[in-house]
Amino acid sequence: MPSQSRAGRLVIRTAAIALAVSILSPVTADAAEGPEDHHAGSQIAKHEGTGDMLLTPPDLGVDSVGRVDGIDVSSHQGNVDWGHWWRSGKRFAYIKATEGTDYRNPNFTQQYDGSAAVGMIRGSYHFALPNRSDGATQARFFVQNGGGWSRDGRTLPGTLDIEYNPYGGDTCYGLSHAAMVNWIRSFSDTYHALTKRWPVIYTSTQWWDRCTGRTGDFSSTNPLWLARYAPQVGPMPFNWPFHTIWQYTSSPIDQNVFNGGPDRLAALATG
Repeated sequence: MPSQSRAGRLVIRTAAIALAVSILSPVTADAAEGPEDHHAGSQIAKHEGTGDMLLTPPDLGVDSVGRVDGIDVSSHQGNVDWGHWWRSGKRFAYIKATEGTDYRNPNFTQQYDGSAAVGMIRGSYHFALPNRSDGATQARFFVQNGGGWSRDGRTLPGTLDIEYNPYGGDTCYGLSHAAMVNWIRSFSDTYHALTKRWPVIYTSTQWWDRCTGRTGDFSSTNPLWLARYAPQVGPMPFNWPFHTIWQYTSSPIDQNVFNGGPDRLAALATG
């Protein structure tokens, strides 16, 4: 019995020391933290504000003839009522598939298949963590876990969601302008090699110009999905002459406008 008592005290003392170390050592805590579910625009809203979150399509001043409305979701939405959103006029959707190289959306199948079942054109997106692994590695992880593409007329090319660092620290993940551009290009080139499609790039103008230094030109290959929660889409990131998709609000769900009619959306899906 005495030896068991000493063993019990040793376990408690060891656990207390480990807890103290985890509290006092930010490096240890950060190293142990794995990817979470950061949805598209979550960090943009945090850093740039949300503007008028009550915008509705008529408020945007966009001709309804040359637009298609859609949404994007992640595991935050759980099992989505796709019939509701179809009846609300949404005709395309992007679903979060992965983050970094450790996170897979547990609701991906219901969301991806459910959106297609009601008639939506859909695609998937990857939340980038450029300080965790290289772009090629994350592109491969994305494609292997829902980020692929098929020429079936209802699958949009995958999206690289690149925005503010959700784990604190440097906004640009500690990368120089040149290193960030190279990371994005590595992801894009690898995705293209695996799928024969260039990924859409989701970002904000402020983040892009700050973290790439207006040095990386992807305008001739990658469609732009721009996040800006305001009545106007605003200026484009470096060298993109126009946006393909605009995420204009996250209320009551992330809502998007495709910059073109249904025929152009179908063309993006078919390649």
